[in-house]
Amino acid sequence: MRLFPILISLLVSAAIYAFVFERERLVALLPAPAPAAPEEASATPDTTGDAAVMRVVVQRSEAREVDSAVVARGRTEADRTVALRAETSGLVISEPLKRGAFVETGDLLCRLDPAARQAALAEAEARLAEAQAGVPEARARLEEARAEVEEAQINYRAATGLVGSGYASKTRVAATRAALRSAEAGVEAATSGLESARANIESARAAVTAAEEEIKRLTIHAPFGGVLETDTAELGSLLQTGALCATVLRLDPMTLVGFVSETDVARVKLGAKASGRTTSGKEAAGEVTFVSRSADESTRTFRVDVTVPNPDLAIRDGETVEIAIAAAGKSAHLVPQSALTLDDEGTLGLRVVEEGNRVAFTPVTLLRDTPVGVWLTGLPERADIIVIGQEYVRAGVTVAPVYRELGQ
Repeated sequence: MRLFPILISLLVSAAIYAFVFERERLVALLPAPAPAAPEEASATPDTTGDAAVMRVVVQRSEAREVDSAVVARGRTEADRTVALRAETSGLVISEPLKRGAFVETGDLLCRLDPAARQAALAEAEARLAEAQAGVPEARARLEEARAEVEEAQINYRAATGLVGSGYASKTRVAATRAALRSAEAGVEAATSGLESARANIESARAAVTAAEEEIKRLTIHAPFGGVLETDTAELGSLLQTGALCATVLRLDPMTLVGFVSETDVARVKLGAKASGRTTSGKEAAGEVTFVSRSADESTRTFRVDVTVPNPDLAIRDGETVEIAIAAAGKSAHLVPQSALTLDDEGTLGLRVVEEGNRVAFTPVTLLRDTPVGVWLTGLPERADIIVIGQEYVRAGVTVAPVYRELGQ
């Protein structure tokens, strides 16, 4: 069984030795090659003396005005999103709503246990009533003090008149003067008491308002119609201040957010018509509602928002979308895609027939792709484009063009 591999290895070794060390002898043993036959004459003699001319199919094209769309990729974004959070703490006493439920403006989402808040409101209202009752009393004291001032003024004037005629002593004048000053001080005190009573009313009213606002915070309502992205807070759970009650999305209308390059942002105008197609195949049309004035620092692109209707909520928040935004039209030619070719430097272009049936290469820019051809810019208003045979000719050669109309 081992003899056969040994023989094979010996034969291979012998072949390698003969090829490496005995190459000259092996070559000498080979027969000499036969002499080359003389070159035969051309099968088709040149009767005219001119070189053969390549025939190519040429399409005569004229430029037309076409809409130029700015294409951007981005994402869908809900028109409005809000995370509703508790402004006070308390136990949830309302039944929870499940995610995906539709809500309208003002619908109740979470209700908290009022606990002692109603008692606090009643206490604040009682203090307000007490403060309001103190105002008439303070006003009456003020009037009483003013009357005492008038009486003291009369006594003082009488005493002053009598002292001049000798019927009153200077002591009496001093006493009436002191009584007048005391009455005036009483007016000041009564006025201060009235202002204090009025301040107590304002303080009590503020306390009532604070208690009422605290009670209003016990209920959390939907600020706008939409769909619940999360379940509302569970019955019996404790919500602290700032805790999440629910998240509401408004998906109609929907915002398509795209990012446009620096070279194209100047062509995007507010109010321009636009359309979008998501990766799931959903299509929608709307108009541009926002064009950013500041570029993203990392990508150097500008944000563009397109608002589209979404009545059936078929478009979801966060989907990848391709957006086409209508822009000013351009002059372009519609040619078959197969007519495109590359020059020696790899530049995309077309080969055209110029004066004297000579071939020229013209670089072009792809504007839009359609089922019937591609729209190209970079050509003159009228051009004779080679659509068949362009790969077999070079710039500067003469051809025999065969013209055809567009669509043939």
